[in-house]
Amino acid sequence: MSAQNNPIKTLLNHAHEKVDAATRRLGELLASEHACEVKLDMLVQYRLEYRNRFMQAAQDGIGPDAWRNYSGFIAKLDDAIALQQNIVDQSKRQTANGQQQWVHERNRMKAFDALSQRQIQQEQRQQNKQEQKMSDEYAVKNFRKEEE
Repeated sequence: MSAQNNPIKTLLNHAHEKVDAATRRLGELLASEHACEVKLDMLVQYRLEYRNRFMQAAQDGIGPDAWRNYSGFIAKLDDAIALQQNIVDQSKRQTANGQQQWVHERNRMKAFDALSQRQIQQEQRQQNKQEQKMSDEYAVKNFRKEEE
């Protein structure tokens, strides 16, 4: 029975496609999450380096304008870090949803695969019965010919 004539095969093929799509989407989400985390790490590292320069400049003596500039820029970095942390958190939620979707689609595919396997086994049993019936009929005919 072809996939065109077998609804279970059609559903199984469709489920495979959905799993493939969910797998691709999950890969994209994971890559995006990683990129967001890398950007956050870079911002945090840059803030640390800038703060160290600020501390060194303060020890060497700086004027009020330079103090305001350093302080203002660190505040902007803190805002950027907070915003990027929110983006990372949102990306993690999206990745978790993508993982749940992938598991859901995989479980559906497994269910259709189990149905398909049962159908194949049932068709095989029917074919075996048919072959046994034909074999029995052949044996009976041969036995009757030998009797005559």
